[in-house]
Amino acid sequence: MSTVDSSAKRSALAPLGKPFAIAGGVLAIVAALLPWVTFSLNDGNWPDKSTLQFFDAPFLVTGFRWHLLVLGVLVLIAAFAPIPSRGRVVRALGWGVALVSFVNAAYITVKGGGLGAITALDGATAFGGVVGIVAGVLVILAGYGIGVEPVQDWNVKVSTPVAYLVLLVSFGAVLYAVAAMLTTGGVGTANPYAGAIFLSFLGFAAGLLAALSGVGFVRWLSALSEQHRVFSVIVLAACALLLPFTEAGNEYWMTVAANIGIYAATAIGLNIVVGLAGLLDLGYVAFMGIGALVAANFSGAATAHFGITLPFPVAAVIAAIVAGIFGAVVGSPTLRVRGDYLAIVTLAFGEIFTRSAQNNIGGITNGSNAIPGIPALSLFGAEFNRSISIGAVKLPAGVLYYILIVLLVAATMAVFANLKFSRIGRAWIAIREDEDAARAMGIRTGKMKILAFLIGAMLAGLAGAVFAHKNGTVSYESFKFLESVTLLAAVILGGMGSIPGAVLGAALLFVLPEKLRDFEEYRLMIFGLALILIMRFRPQGLIPDRHRRAELANEDVGGAPVDEVHVGPKEAKA
Repeated sequence: MSTVDSSAKRSALAPLGKPFAIAGGVLAIVAALLPWVTFSLNDGNWPDKSTLQFFDAPFLVTGFRWHLLVLGVLVLIAAFAPIPSRGRVVRALGWGVALVSFVNAAYITVKGGGLGAITALDGATAFGGVVGIVAGVLVILAGYGIGVEPVQDWNVKVSTPVAYLVLLVSFGAVLYAVAAMLTTGGVGTANPYAGAIFLSFLGFAAGLLAALSGVGFVRWLSALSEQHRVFSVIVLAACALLLPFTEAGNEYWMTVAANIGIYAATAIGLNIVVGLAGLLDLGYVAFMGIGALVAANFSGAATAHFGITLPFPVAAVIAAIVAGIFGAVVGSPTLRVRGDYLAIVTLAFGEIFTRSAQNNIGGITNGSNAIPGIPALSLFGAEFNRSISIGAVKLPAGVLYYILIVLLVAATMAVFANLKFSRIGRAWIAIREDEDAARAMGIRTGKMKILAFLIGAMLAGLAGAVFAHKNGTVSYESFKFLESVTLLAAVILGGMGSIPGAVLGAALLFVLPEKLRDFEEYRLMIFGLALILIMRFRPQGLIPDRHRRAELANEDVGGAPVDEVHVGPKEAKA
């Protein structure tokens, strides 16, 4: 689509852009003040009629009225402020208004017993939800009317102290949002509207993040963190280690966070195979299973086959090496197959591993009885599955496992980063883009593909060793085909080839089902629909690699749309 076509498409809405934005922003604010229900649902976040509770702690998460008020004010500011990509920003805020309004209106209607929740027999009507949805639609249309300009890059230069301050505030805000989001609603809460609270906050956060991305702030922050990479890594690690000291510091969420970390480390390894080398692997979880079984057999468990007890670091290294050997064996057929055929080979390997583990071949896997009783890790007499106290602060059970897994994820991210920006990583990317051209340029493609499988399998085997000791048991049930699909979805959802993308993808795939348990039989449908929408509107992933974003977002590396790049006379003549 050319620039002329794009302008013609939005010419019909252009005169209505600013009026629609003003009207939508005002209606969003009005919706925050109107009644949303005709009777009292509870004393919490859905109060009686017009009672306002903007500042329920944590107010940024629980107050859907606060969400609408903030978004409405931002829409009015964006309608007049001379900001870059103003249409994109307004449209993002409009989606935030629409999502917050729709989620809360629909959930109140369902939980309140139907339309009676918003329209009572005595004629009273709660217009809050309807007005909020109308406001969102108006703002979205206003965004298209104002324009569809590409994201503009910031050229703001800041000193090192200011850069450190910006990174600290940004990462601190992320920590606050994560902790508040985990502890608001969900499993174990008495609030029957916990699911809607969670989805409402996601809509609010998505609108704000998309707006910040539209003005170029997200890219600028990413470039700033890349410029100060060491400081950013330290701050991110510190934020992760501070999570147990927040409201999310309970045994349940520490267990969930630890499992997320294990699968995130495994997804980073898969990102080497799929994201960098472009090799589709549908049996990758088998390498994690191999590492878990090897570590379990050297753990001293009663049903272990070898009857040998090794220190965990030694057992973990052995597990990684054995998984790497199997990775090289599986990678060998890649010398002659590619694409769908490679996917079938890796799928077959995953099924072979699962059946072998189920049938206890060689007496190593203990069959359907699994390997239970794997002893917990300990350090200086402190068992990792016990609660610990630091001064007057008592941390929940499993916090030491969480800390270990944070360090594991940091280590795998460091390995991935160094490989990605090395000659080996550039060779993998060349193979991903065009294997024949890479071979013509002198790259030994066969050796490089086997190396990708080997390193990815070693990282998965290391994560599997931690998994075995964390859960205290290893069963073939944990390493079925569905787990491989989940890991692949985490890589694609987060962004192929992206270092933090795999972590975010794994976190979303494991947190969303937990937080959506309130929806009972509908939660998997909502979860699947959310993934479809993300892939439809964000095919490059949530945190895409720069070149991947350029390929799938129709942009060049500098950020300009490909179809809007001006050509010279020769190109135009051609």
